Amino acid sequence: MGDVAVGARSGQGGEEHRGRPAGPGDPDPDHAAFSGNDGRAVEDGGVNEDGTRTGGQGPDGPEHGRPKKQQRSFWKELPILIGIALVLALLIKTFLVQAFSIPSDSMQNTLQRGDRVLVDKLTPWFGSEPERGEVVVFHDPDNWLAGEPTPDPNPLQKALSFIGLMPSAEEKDLIKRVIGVGGDTVECKGTGPLKVNGKALNEPYVYPGNTPCSQDDQGGQFKVKVPEGHIWVMGDHRQNSRDSRYNTADNNQGFVPVDKVVGRAVVIAWPINRWTNLPVPDTFDQPGLNTPAQDAAALTVAPPALALAGAVPFALWRRRRA
Repeated sequence: MGDVAVGARSGQGGEEHRGRPAGPGDPDPDHAAFSGNDGRAVEDGGVNEDGTRTGGQGPDGPEHGRPKKQQRSFWKELPILIGIALVLALLIKTFLVQAFSIPSDSMQNTLQRGDRVLVDKLTPWFGSEPERGEVVVFHDPDNWLAGEPTPDPNPLQKALSFIGLMPSAEEKDLIKRVIGVGGDTVECKGTGPLKVNGKALNEPYVYPGNTPCSQDDQGGQFKVKVPEGHIWVMGDHRQNSRDSRYNTADNNQGFVPVDKVVGRAVVIAWPINRWTNLPVPDTFDQPGLNTPAQDAAALTVAPPALALAGAVPFALWRRRRA
């Protein structure tokens, strides 16, 4: 009875033990059964006393596990990286920042011919409008550039300009300083000073040797009121700038519609030795420069803005407590 039970069990371990009881020198039938079912452990390596395997290839090796994923060649990844970079450059140029080249001397000495400036295009997307003293780039409002030479870029320059890696070469854009905004009265008599809403401006940015006003009968002497949604612009090189003063016969009477403004020039990026930012001069911060209507409009906007600013820390505090 016992022989039959032992023989059946030994049969799992090997043919040599079938039909007889296990003797003292025979291998352990349980161990023989283990070895038969997991021959890989015997072939690939031994087993330590604590049951861990020694040597050989484990189940995750290249022979028994999943094959290792081969890394893609750099040259195959390069076109993908270039494509991503071009898309990012195009998005930045369209929505954030764009480079422009200064083609003339009308903004000397603030800007020199050949300077590259970076223009902030983001803030107008949030409803921000040009302010006095800012240097802005704007599309030609009504043929201001008539008669000016048109550049003829090659295909590579066109492509790089399109994605924003080079300054725009074909677009008809101008760059000037904002002197008056909607509701302002701007005037200049004799040689100056230039006045905004009756306040004289101290203009250290005007080209050395120039006077704030030009003594001529073609626009150098003026008094205008800026309509809402428009700006009045002038070059810093006053006697060498065909700006709002000399375009009063166009459809906008010399004013630039706000929707023509591309953005504010914030930095001279090239050449390196001229790198600097383009801040608003202090003369535009003097008290009393705003009209009463402009002050009232600022007060109607201030309370919601203050309420929003106060709500943010409160919301953060509540969230931290929660």
